[in-house]
Amino acid sequence: MYIKDIMTKDVITVTLNDNVEKCASLLIKHNLSGLPVLDESGKLVGIVTEGDLIRRASRIKGPAVLEVLGGMIYLDSPKKFMDELKSSMGQKAKDIMTKKVITIDPNQTIEEGATLLVEKNVKRLPVINKEGELVGIVSRRDIMSYLFPEQ
Repeated sequence: MYIKDIMTKDVITVTLNDNVEKCASLLIKHNLSGLPVLDESGKLVGIVTEGDLIRRASRIKGPAVLEVLGGMIYLDSPKKFMDELKSSMGQKAKDIMTKKVITIDPNQTIEEGATLLVEKNVKRLPVINKEGELVGIVSRRDIMSYLFPEQ
């Protein structure tokens, strides 16, 4: 069996300029854990997840520093801190989305999809065809339903 056999074909998506409230509303209303983000041409550019929205509401820890002779040495990455700060203040999907999206081809096997979910520690995989178009999404639940069908 292949990903195309179990994927959800009618994918609920958002655009780069959709606001955070719309993203949260869609996630709650449709009982989803993530929304693919599409650019103006309809190409996948990111994903807004429950984690992205929750992270936005969390407290951000500043980078650890060491003060030596009146100077500061950063022990953690200040860039990471600035990225988290910018994300926490974001109002649009483009500001808070995860940009590095793990995807899968519709002709890959369900076992390959399960392996990707586990190895990459993600909850869903946008399904992208050879032309780079979003054609579906497969979630942990889709794979669970395949592996353990209801009697």
